[in-house]
Amino acid sequence: MPPFDRKAATSALETTADLLDVLGADAFRAQAYRSAARSLETLESWDTAAQNDFKGVPKVGSALAGALNEAIQTGSFGPLDEALAQVPPGVVDLLRVRGLGPKKVRALWEAGFDSLEALREGLDDGSVTTLKGFGAKTAATLTEAVDFVLASQGRQRMNTALDVAEELVRRLAHLDARISGDVRRSLETARSVRVTVSGTPEQIRAALDGIELEQVEKRPVLAGSWEGVPIEIPYAVAEVRGALDLMMGGGTSYRENLRAEAARQGFNLNGRGLHRGKQGQGEPLNTPTEQDVLDALHLPYRPAEYREAEHDEVWQTLPPITELITAGQIKGLIHTHSTWSDGAASLREMAEAAQALGGYLGSADHSRSAFYANGLSPERLREQLKEVRELQRAGLPIIAGSEVDILEDGSLDYGDDLLAELDYVVASVHSHFTLSEAAQTERLIRAVSHPLITILGHATGRLLLRRPPYAVNLDAVLDACEVNKTVVEINASPYRLDVDWRYALRYRGRLKFAINTDAHAVHGLGDTRYGAGVARKAGLRPEDVVNTLSQTEFLAFLAAQRAGRSA
Repeated sequence: MPPFDRKAATSALETTADLLDVLGADAFRAQAYRSAARSLETLESWDTAAQNDFKGVPKVGSALAGALNEAIQTGSFGPLDEALAQVPPGVVDLLRVRGLGPKKVRALWEAGFDSLEALREGLDDGSVTTLKGFGAKTAATLTEAVDFVLASQGRQRMNTALDVAEELVRRLAHLDARISGDVRRSLETARSVRVTVSGTPEQIRAALDGIELEQVEKRPVLAGSWEGVPIEIPYAVAEVRGALDLMMGGGTSYRENLRAEAARQGFNLNGRGLHRGKQGQGEPLNTPTEQDVLDALHLPYRPAEYREAEHDEVWQTLPPITELITAGQIKGLIHTHSTWSDGAASLREMAEAAQALGGYLGSADHSRSAFYANGLSPERLREQLKEVRELQRAGLPIIAGSEVDILEDGSLDYGDDLLAELDYVVASVHSHFTLSEAAQTERLIRAVSHPLITILGHATGRLLLRRPPYAVNLDAVLDACEVNKTVVEINASPYRLDVDWRYALRYRGRLKFAINTDAHAVHGLGDTRYGAGVARKAGLRPEDVVNTLSQTEFLAFLAAQRAGRSA
């Protein structure tokens, strides 16, 4: 049974709230679940709260605490099960479509559009446009949004996939379990969670008792599902494990090229081993590691992060894996949010957490135009700046910044006099996502050319599996960043991972990057691991990432950046 942890609990609470809204339940009930989810997100320790039966946790009453405790034991959250039983299975999927809130989902359901497929058909034949509030313009936007969700079905964000992979590795550790597939290669999302082992189907099933696993036809793979996440367990004897790991740990082009080269040399390579002869008959060669297979084929080792089609022509020019950045080298936890805007922890709490991780904090609460996120007016930002300076005097490692909205015309949400008082500035788009490509590109180029901007935040605005990037000529924007020495963010939130590794790879050596968590709570500071995965896939070294600098070095970098622009 998968663990019912903080992430599972908050997801269950939020989905329950959405479904109650769809069902037309008392708004107070839905808000109670959302408030509880928010409270659980900010817990310093989920384990401690669970051990204490959630007593004293804000917004979690005795009945809800009981349901959470039962879910920890059974893996099933009672209130969510009750809500799910009242709607068709496809209705939950409709909530994933951008632009569809609970009220619109209810209207679609009542009209017979109770799944993504039914909605897409209704958009095609025009029947959706007969509903109140679903005109032609709305239908066109919905069509794109539904197509995006349909294309994303079955994929998992990296935080979910990595959590499942690590739990599988723990349970299968006695079989020398290793993370493979999309997770090993640090893709932005994962189709399935793949873990390879040295063992037999019987041994795997015994270790994963309670999970239904089926043999994949003609392949040494058991497949199943872990709390809705597809899992694959490829297996082999230890003597041919290297061939299995190579075949399960690379992108399609990498595997095909490797097999073609093996065939050219008179071998047959597959998950069962490296065999002499193109038909693969006879005993396989002894290849317990990937390196053994590559040595037999006289091929160089290619790190898992570099096993995509985009790397085929350039991977040998990239740094060896030992020189790539790691999450532990990120010292500056910049672009973070606190209770001053929409964060869940105070500046002091966030700074102390950064210090405990061996780094320093960069405040970056929302600016005034982000009213929905309690954005700071100029007066409030100056008050916050005073608090930052007080915390600095108290010895806490913190620098003063802001995540400033890029307005529709590319100007910034604060005046230059206020921006100049800050140590650094992140500029981001949070509105007007539907501008034309030309207008959006011009908007961003104007912003990144501003002399007081340090970092361009989440450059494409995407939310993985939820919202596609807005239309923009990103090459033109990144070229402008290069000219203006503007740092480009790799937003480490597993919901964003923006900019994409493909752009970071192309602009490696031309730009400086910052791996920023965009954390809204203390535990979010740990998201550096996902951003580091993106950076590694792009071949970035520590010197390519500005927040690997110490606080003193980073402040010196910021001063030099501003001085260079004013020269």
